[in-house]
Formats: sequence, structure tokens, C-alpha cells
Amino acid sequence: MATIATTNEVIESAVIRAPLSNVWHFLKIGEFDKFWPALKSCEPVKGYIDEANVTQWTYQDDTIVNVKLDEHSSIDHFITYSIITAEPSLGYSSVTNTIRCWPVTHGELENSTFVRWSSKFSSDAGIEVIEDAKYKRREALSYLSVAAMHMATARQEHQK
Repeated sequence: MATIATTNEVIESAVIRAPLSNVWHFLKIGEFDKFWPALKSCEPVKGYIDEANVTQWTYQDDTIVNVKLDEHSSIDHFITYSIITAEPSLGYSSVTNTIRCWPVTHGELENSTFVRWSSKFSSDAGIEVIEDAKYKRREALSYLSVAAMHMATARQEHQK
């Protein structure tokens, strides 16, 4: 039996030492595999739901999840997505994730990006699910940081 979690939300954040445009470049639901090696592939799902943008994420362990883009704002720099199906099935009913980015405009980290990744799980998610999500978000943010910083360095080299 799963241990009951005292919260159903995970919030992880990071300051990435790269401009907002470099970080935002990677935050497309169908391109998470370009920065996060936990994913083997991200493929669009055609005809799943006519009104929705659905992407199949295949993890390195061959877990497959269908991810629905719920909201995307290039103005406010955030995406919200939910997992609608999984194989094997997940140990909870639902999760909705939001990744939001803000430019750091002043101070020693000026021209960096603050990224916040929140995940709200259904009440049937156990503490194991919450802890696993915390670890995975931190790991993904670390890889996002490396990818965005690499892009920033490449752009600087190209401008020379």
C-alpha cells in the first residue's frame, strides 16, 4: 500500500545562467527529448483528440505516456500539460504540470532565467510518486540548464 502524501503538489525551480530565449527554445512539448535524456523520443499523436495537441513521450525504460498540451503562452512564457494515458498505468489518476520562465533582469544573475516547474497530482498519488516527481523535475531542470547554457555559448561563438 502506498504511503499517503501530505501534499499533492511538487514545485521545483532553478536559475539557469542563460537568456530566456535559450531556455524557452527547449520548452516545446514535442521536444523535451532534446534536453532530457530520460526521454528516448517525443512523437506527435495524430487524431487522438482533434482539438488537442497530444505528444507521445517514450522514456528510456520504455514507459510510454501521452501528454496533452493544455496551455502555451509565448507572451508569458509558460506551458501547462497533463498526462492523459500511460503504459504501464501510473499509480495515480492524474497530474497537471506547469513550467514557467521569467528573465532575471538585474543583479549578478542578470540575463539568466528563473524556471519554476510545478506538478499537481490527484489525491490518490502516494508519497513515493511525489518524491519521484521531485527528483525527476530536479534532474530535468539540470539538463535544461546544460542545454540552454550550451546554446548560449554557441550563439556567442557564432557572433564573434
